[in-house]
Amino acid sequence: MAKDAPAQPPRTITSADVARLAGVSRATVSFVLNDTQAHRVSESTRARVLTAANQLGYVPHAAARSLRAGRSNLVLMPSSVSAIGRLVSDWVDDLHSELDRRGYTVVLHAGRFPDAVTAARAWAELRPAAVFALSEDSFTPEAADLLQRAGIRGLLAFAARPLAGAHTIAFDHADIGAAAAEHLVARGRRRIAVLMPQERGLSAFSEPRLAGARRIAASSTATVTAVEVSYTQDSVAQLAERWPELGLDAVFAYNDEYAALLMHAFQNAGISVPEDVAVVGADDLVLASLQRPPLTSIRLNLPGPGVIAETLQQLIEHGTAEPVDPVDVTLIHRASS
Repeated sequence: MAKDAPAQPPRTITSADVARLAGVSRATVSFVLNDTQAHRVSESTRARVLTAANQLGYVPHAAARSLRAGRSNLVLMPSSVSAIGRLVSDWVDDLHSELDRRGYTVVLHAGRFPDAVTAARAWAELRPAAVFALSEDSFTPEAADLLQRAGIRGLLAFAARPLAGAHTIAFDHADIGAAAAEHLVARGRRRIAVLMPQERGLSAFSEPRLAGARRIAASSTATVTAVEVSYTQDSVAQLAERWPELGLDAVFAYNDEYAALLMHAFQNAGISVPEDVAVVGADDLVLASLQRPPLTSIRLNLPGPGVIAETLQQLIEHGTAEPVDPVDVTLIHRASS
């Protein structure tokens, strides 16, 4: 019995097919599907092209369009998935919507690179319209220069200090750790733990938070101990079991998600919050006020996604943009401390 011949892949639909069905030129198809404002196309012709494209299932080739334009419509955000907590993930989702209304697509890029220049080279190959970094370790002057030479003008980053070659929004994570430690010291705590998550990508945020807490402790009689932990029940359960031998009376738990996990582990281990240990989180998520006891947290006053989207658009189109207000922090005191 003869074997069936292998199925042939369906033929790729091209703009020439759309043009043929719509009875127009390929240039007209390009003008319509790329929404080229410099070329006027009648509404009836536009409707014929869109109908033909939908009927044939035609999708424009993004790489070809990028080649013609010199860049894509992508806004690239370097980020490890583990680094996107609930607060930032919701904020990024709103940013997606704001940029989508402006014709841009956000892409999270979680590649692993040995240095910033190697990372920038990989990003430049995609010819994004902009690169928006959540942490300053994504940009060095050399990396920014490489991206600019590739024609990428929209370079935006949260950073503790101005970054050469990039539009910078002031955001010092040390302020978060400092606010937590200052509160705990004021509440009479002197042996403070700072959780250091071991998930990839979080050290860029956790290390300056630790430094901020240590800065406050250095001006008091308090001590700060870095405690490594992973975002798993087993990891926090093991930490709770050995907590009494650590001799610590307070913990800044990196963020609300780690804090909630740790508080449940403390409860299971018979450790009382705040009697035995005061707990402070960060991000001021809804779950903070729902904990028992309610969780003290650091609220991050981030710029609105609309402000970021407008700033990116200005950088892409003009190479410059108005300054964005710095990110500041506010401690929300609840019963856990």
